[in-house]
Amino acid sequence: MSILLSRITKFQTYEDTLEAFERMAKNIFVGRKFGTDEFNVLLRAFCTQRQMKEVRSVFNKMHPRFSPNTKTMNILLLGFKESGGATAVELFYHEMVQRGFEPNNVTYNIRIDAYCKKGCFGDGLRLLTEMEGVNCLPTIETITTLIHGAGVARNIAKARELFEEIPMRNLRPDTGVYNTLLSSLVRCRDVESATSLMEEMEEKGIGHDNITYHTMFFGLMKSKNLDSVSELFDNMMKKNFVPKTRTVVVLMKFFCANHQLDLGLNLWGYLLKRGHCPHGHALDLLATSLCSYGKVQEAFECSKQMLERGRHMSKAMFRMLERFLLQAGDMEKSRTLDVMIKRLQNILPPSRGLATGILTPTKMD
Repeated sequence: MSILLSRITKFQTYEDTLEAFERMAKNIFVGRKFGTDEFNVLLRAFCTQRQMKEVRSVFNKMHPRFSPNTKTMNILLLGFKESGGATAVELFYHEMVQRGFEPNNVTYNIRIDAYCKKGCFGDGLRLLTEMEGVNCLPTIETITTLIHGAGVARNIAKARELFEEIPMRNLRPDTGVYNTLLSSLVRCRDVESATSLMEEMEEKGIGHDNITYHTMFFGLMKSKNLDSVSELFDNMMKKNFVPKTRTVVVLMKFFCANHQLDLGLNLWGYLLKRGHCPHGHALDLLATSLCSYGKVQEAFECSKQMLERGRHMSKAMFRMLERFLLQAGDMEKSRTLDVMIKRLQNILPPSRGLATGILTPTKMD
């Protein structure tokens, strides 16, 4: 129901969404009486698309029929945070209180996040004090949000203090809160402390995820420490961790810009070995650098490997590689790529800007 309503809200009208909701109530979920949970799903669908005027209309029109609860109000509060920021959140929060709803830790987390993202870290801390004053205990999400706010405000001392208070609050640190402090340290260019924190995660058995690696790679690259980037890359491969596309592209760009083509090829080979096909942008970066250094054979192999795995290459990349292969007098490899591109095109039509097999009959001869 949530998935369907979200799609209808995104691509159809306000009236279509309400009509779909009513059809679900009458014809699809037969025998199920729609209540607050279903009403919350409808409101969340509009909030996800940031259609807050429509949310207001639905709420005012239908809340007498259902019985809104604190979760309902938190869904709306989150919607106002995503679409309007701290001011919109506070306005609706006061309305929520006036309606007799009691805020919980989710309510406070949303308000704190709104202030922290706006750069008003002091207001976030004020809400933490208010939260504790009404015996609404902070969660690990609350502390994580505040550490992020401290990082945005470049107040790394307070970020550390909040982090160190986690055990005193009987909370258990997770990967998310470590990543947030790591990001704050990198933001303040304290890469050495960030490295130590990453080691601490490993010592305490808290796993590194893609955000951990991406943040750390970003910090090391900013400090232009090629050796440290290479060392972290090696450690990542030893743990058989496969980074997401964004991190792969950033790494490939860094390796190529620093003339470390061996590392670029290592990354490419590692991803293939782990059963992952690199993104086309990663191929563009690697193959362009390889060709500029005369390693046309390696560029051809990488292109061939990507096509074999069902991923198109860009038209610009194909033309560049074709030119280098022709200069090397290796027409057969150019023909091989052309055939593979056309075969893939028949199975999976390419989108705009991708190669479609562009060798002319004359060239083929």
